[in-house]
Amino acid sequence: MANPLQFIQQTRTEIGKVAWPTRREVLLTTVMVFVMAAITAIFFALVDLLIRSGLTGLLGLFG
Repeated sequence: MANPLQFIQQTRTEIGKVAWPTRREVLLTTVMVFVMAAITAIFFALVDLLIRSGLTGLLGLFG
């Protein structure tokens, strides 16, 4: 087991090797997440509406 100072030094070295995203990349990725979440929400709302309408119609025939 390495001593704590070596561990900290190795950790800092490894952090320096990380390819950190640019501000633009973070912004674009964040916008894409919000867009995809909105598209998914709209899709599931439409599916829910279709299922609800179908079941209401089907139950209306037998009820």
